Amino acid sequence: MSLECISKSDLTQTGFHYTLSLISGKYKMVILYCLAAFEVVRFNEMKKYIKSISYKTLSVTLKELERDGLIHREEYPQIPPKVEYSLTPRGKSLIPILDCMCRWGEQNRQP
Repeated sequence: MSLECISKSDLTQTGFHYTLSLISGKYKMVILYCLAAFEVVRFNEMKKYIKSISYKTLSVTLKELERDGLIHREEYPQIPPKVEYSLTPRGKSLIPILDCMCRWGEQNRQP
């Protein structure tokens, strides 16, 4: 590949860049994996599974994933409020990609 070709490229207009924009962040992939494993998860359950995440960060990250169409938020009108999160079909379609990344990490991480 020549430098001229690279200089005319706009990598922000690629599918790779778009995919990374959806899953980049410290906890997004962890949340997606959690929902893939448990299917339906309530907010406080998610906090227990991801011990190192703050409540604020979890809330913001869930809102971003919902905005991007990767997760579904179901709110039940009751007291106390009950909110459940699950993967959308679009979110489920990312799981094989995340599985590949996980396998690569297991094969290549240093002991």
